[in-house]
Amino acid sequence: MNIVEPAHTAAPDRERTPSMTAEKTARPTRRRPRNRDRLHGLLMSVPAVAGLIAFVGIPFGYAVVLSFYNVRLGSPLAPTFFGLEQYRRLFTDPDLSGPFLRALLNNLTFAVVVVPLQTGLALALAILLNRKLKAIGLFRSLFFMPVVFPMTLVAVIWRLILARSDQGLLNSALHAVSFGNWGAFDWLGDGATAMASIIVLSVWQGVGFQMVILLAGLQQIPGELYEAAELDRATRWQQFRHVTLPGIRGTLVFVALLTSVLSFRVFDQVYVLIHGGGLDEDATRTVMYQAVTTAFDQNNIGQASAITVVFFLIVVALTLIQRRVVRPDNED
Repeated sequence: MNIVEPAHTAAPDRERTPSMTAEKTARPTRRRPRNRDRLHGLLMSVPAVAGLIAFVGIPFGYAVVLSFYNVRLGSPLAPTFFGLEQYRRLFTDPDLSGPFLRALLNNLTFAVVVVPLQTGLALALAILLNRKLKAIGLFRSLFFMPVVFPMTLVAVIWRLILARSDQGLLNSALHAVSFGNWGAFDWLGDGATAMASIIVLSVWQGVGFQMVILLAGLQQIPGELYEAAELDRATRWQQFRHVTLPGIRGTLVFVALLTSVLSFRVFDQVYVLIHGGGLDEDATRTVMYQAVTTAFDQNNIGQASAITVVFFLIVVALTLIQRRVVRPDNED
């Protein structure tokens, strides 16, 4: 009995040893592809990260430093350290806080209207163009074409459309439709319609970009889901609600966030239309416009830097809140 027992106890040890060694040798081979993919991902992100650091991180850091100094363009005096004085003036000095808060309100108004309007219109166009029709590529190109045009060119074209005189295209069209009862109206100079004009211009120019992104998301939804919905006798609205929207929820969140960021940095069209004449400055002045005019018209680089820093923090906070509210269900 004593001779047999060591044989039985030794046999399992011999059987365990190869499996344990196999597991030890197998573990590194499983981790290598993951580590390799991670390394490849980091290497591929290096150009983008380097560009962000060079063109966003470093300039913004320099702007933060300048906001603590009294720096003026063309001044023979050396910059003097102001500390938080620029920020205090921005919120307590009526000459500075009034225009800044007005510009911030214009930015918020623009974003609140443009984000849902442009996202909804882009979704409608994407659904409309996600069909197998003849010359569908031509229609997609036509809707995307305004995105290719520079914003300065778009602003000049819309200035001709919204011109105050009878020669303005919109006034001429309304005059013809109303059989001569419509007179000349100053769309850009009237405070009630100036911001609406900027919104229409911006949505017309940018909706094609969001449309392409949503169209790509729609084409990723399996057709079998729509076939199953039709077998269940689901209506078009039910298919849109229970198949289309869940299928592109992540894409919609991305488009909404992207549109929010772009709407807060609105500047080109406002600058071109104001300096081109005719646009109500108080009703359409944005924070970016105020920062640029403060820096180059008033030569106050320190105050412009403080405006930029405060506006950056506000936009980041609003973006994080929006990201938290509308994040996809598959994220933690």
